[in-house]
Formats: sequence, structure tokens, C-alpha cells
Amino acid sequence: MSAVNLASGAPSSPLSVAAMVSGQGRGSNLGALIDAYAAATIGACMVLVIATRADAPAAERARNAGVPLSIVSPRRFEQDDEAYGEALLRLMRKSAIDLICLAGYTRMLPPAVVDQYRGRIMNIHPGLLPFFGGKGMYGERVHQAVLESGMKVSGCSVHFVDEEYDTGPIIIQIPVPVLEDDTPSSLGQRVLTQEHAAYVQAVQLFAEGRLRIDGRHVRVLSNRAEGVTE
Repeated sequence: MSAVNLASGAPSSPLSVAAMVSGQGRGSNLGALIDAYAAATIGACMVLVIATRADAPAAERARNAGVPLSIVSPRRFEQDDEAYGEALLRLMRKSAIDLICLAGYTRMLPPAVVDQYRGRIMNIHPGLLPFFGGKGMYGERVHQAVLESGMKVSGCSVHFVDEEYDTGPIIIQIPVPVLEDDTPSSLGQRVLTQEHAAYVQAVQLFAEGRLRIDGRHVRVLSNRAEGVTE
């Protein structure tokens, strides 16, 4: 596979970012991104949040922050994944989205969205991929599986999204020790703190044009001007 140079296509103006969220979770990763954008600590602007449910905690975070919110329920498209994808893409095009951040979005994206935004969709996972990933592995389910496995270290991963669950090229991982008296909740709280930091860092690297996808690897360039060979 040829190298994909994300640096060369990085816009000089702030990235237009859309976040996608499901009904599960507290919306804290979305909150961390919104806070980073509001503080102007990264060269990006959250211009859209797409939620699967109006009552999702993350949807409420978007409302409170004044971020434009759209509700697109996958249930309306249960028999037509193509129509679901087109509904999402219409919103992305309308807001001229540069980067999509999945923040507690637990469904698989329609193929049309992945294809249109390949290399421009990120996800945060509460484990060290490729371990403890896949369909249904999110939140405390991951931390419970880590504890049951006897692993001495866990952590979080930010990765680009492809056509499968949690299999895209990994951008950043931050390890977190597993303590002897950990519960899924206590481990999850420590991992969550690192999730916030990792996601903001990954988006910043993208905004700076310093990420390059090379097969299964994501190279972090020292600066935007580095060349890329096929």
C-alpha cells in the first residue's frame, strides 16, 4: 500500500471537525475535544456534533457548549445502510468537514462514509489495540476483559477508522498500569484521563499536518514539510 501523506493536504485554516456520538457513555471525550477547541490549544474548530439520540449525554454537552447538533437515528435506516451513510455525508458536506472524530460512537460507520473520509476519521478506544477490541468492546466491558486476562498494563488507543471495528492504523497509544486492587471502574477512570490527552494530541498532530499513513503504520512527522516516498 502506498503511503498516504496527510501532511500535504492539511489546511492552513483551522480544521472543521465533526464528532459522532452514540447514546452510551458520558460524553467526556467529546467534552475534552470541545474544551481544547474552546481554549484554542489546537488548530481545529468543532463545528458539528452528530448524535444517534437526542437524550444522549454527549448531545447535552454539545448543546451546553453551543456546538451545532444534529440527531441522526440509525433506527430510521435499519434496512438501508446506504441511505444512512448518505444522510451523514450530506451533513458533512454542508459543514465542509475536514476530520471526523468518533467519541463514544459504538456503531460501524457506513462504507460510503469511510471511503469518502478515509484517513480523516479517528476513534478513541479504552484499551491497547489490537487487544480487547472489536464489536461490543467499549467502556467497562474492555476494562473487565483486561482485568480477567491478568494483564499488568492497559491504556488507550487513538486510531484511524477503516471498515472493521478497531482495526485501523494506530496513531497514539498511552499505557496505564493495572493495579492489584483495580476494579473495572477504577481502571476505567485512570484510562479515561489518558484518553482525553491522547485524543487532543492526535487531533493536534493531524491539524499540524504531521501524520502519514504508511500501510498499517502511522508515521508522526517531525514537521509538515517532510517529504513522502511511495
